[in-house]
Amino acid sequence: MKNTLEEALARTSPRFVPPPTPFASIAIHLGVMALWFVLFARAFFLHGVVAWSTGIAYVVYDTVLLLFVAWKARVLLAPAATPAAAGEAKLPTLGVIVAAHNEAAVLPITLDALFAQTRAPQQIVIADDGSTDGTAALLAQRYGLADPGVGQLSAPSPQYPNLRWLKLAHGGKARALNAALLAIATETVMTVDADTLLEPDACAAMASAFGREPALVAAAGLLTPVCDHTLSGRFFQWFQTYEYIRNFISRFAWMRADSLLLISGAFAGFRRDAVMAVGGFDADCLVEDYELIHRLRRYSALRGLGWDVRVLGTARARTDAPGTLTTFLRQRRRWFAGFLQTQYWYRDMTGNRQYGKLGLMMLPVKAFDTVQPIYGLTAFALLIGFLFDGRFTIVLPVLGVIVGKIAIDLAFHLYSVHLYRRWSGDRTHSSFGMALLAAIFEPFSFQLMRHSGAALGWLHFLLGRRKWGVQNRTGLAAARSRESAASQ
Repeated sequence: MKNTLEEALARTSPRFVPPPTPFASIAIHLGVMALWFVLFARAFFLHGVVAWSTGIAYVVYDTVLLLFVAWKARVLLAPAATPAAAGEAKLPTLGVIVAAHNEAAVLPITLDALFAQTRAPQQIVIADDGSTDGTAALLAQRYGLADPGVGQLSAPSPQYPNLRWLKLAHGGKARALNAALLAIATETVMTVDADTLLEPDACAAMASAFGREPALVAAAGLLTPVCDHTLSGRFFQWFQTYEYIRNFISRFAWMRADSLLLISGAFAGFRRDAVMAVGGFDADCLVEDYELIHRLRRYSALRGLGWDVRVLGTARARTDAPGTLTTFLRQRRRWFAGFLQTQYWYRDMTGNRQYGKLGLMMLPVKAFDTVQPIYGLTAFALLIGFLFDGRFTIVLPVLGVIVGKIAIDLAFHLYSVHLYRRWSGDRTHSSFGMALLAAIFEPFSFQLMRHSGAALGWLHFLLGRRKWGVQNRTGLAAARSRESAASQ
């Protein structure tokens, strides 16, 4: 069966036999880079605000995207339609895969949330990816699971009959997910990171969506970031909270344009037979969840299947997020390097009308996104250079442009929080006041960190590196400890 999965991946992924790259794709990708060279060179020859053409291009591009998202997401302002009652559609069986490598500290939190679901999953498989931290003892002593041996699936837990342990040699998250995908027998599968805490109705919302929509093959839930309660942790949680809100509103907008590509494997649902048909998760990609959506979209378009990818406002969870600069940059480096990997592998889809709006809208936008951090960092560096050089005839109008952009961002931040609250019903993890402050300070702090992580991702990609690095996160465990103490 494993060979069948690998054969399906080889048939469906352009990584193995890259198709010819259309001229449109070459022109788009080279064009965004050539434009940067031209705009950057203008800084040394022109005077006035046009010398900062790199920054103006960055501002214009970002503003156009905000306007697109604001327009497409406006439907969230209307009263939400009542979903079909559960009895009106046959709910698919639902399994959950928790890929875990040295996650003994947070695994009980994740499992407790799964056991407390209003609609319990039929199967929960812990894909133990060669853990050496006491995960085995935890599963044996706390959950009564017998060690099945490497490569084997345990018998069900005596206390929790839907819980089983798949013990694996360490091979990375994608390989662990694939092994569990072969071991699980449900119609739909949720992937949940071991440091992710589901809200009680998350499984029910995911199963209902797949039951209502036969064409749905992948769905994303909403995530709220949680960091440690240190000064650094609170700083990163503040900015990431509103970044996540804007990102999910953006995903909703692209979903309405039938172009959604980005879901988070930390909490996502898939139709199992569709994932099996395309070969599962690609262990050679740094962002296996993002790449899988490209492959599902490609497979569907080439065969006229009409598969759909959605983001669900009713399925929510909290997830551990980086709370220090080092872990944040490491995460964003991996994310961006994986994004570049995927964009390169699927370059033939960019500008290709065969893939509909995805090829003509979303992927050209992603082509510009590959160099957006370069534009952003260059614009900031030029502004600092003009300032130290005393070129105030450039600096003053540039500051006017920046103030105007901040005003636009302020409006969009508040609009996004309002839409998100109406969509998700979650009013406890956001504040209009804090969103306002984030919009003011983000361009000079968090945004530069984000672009720096992306620049490191470029280096990671060009050097062909494939390691994630170690991510030490304690936010979820600390938050649960604070909640337990408060309830006593």
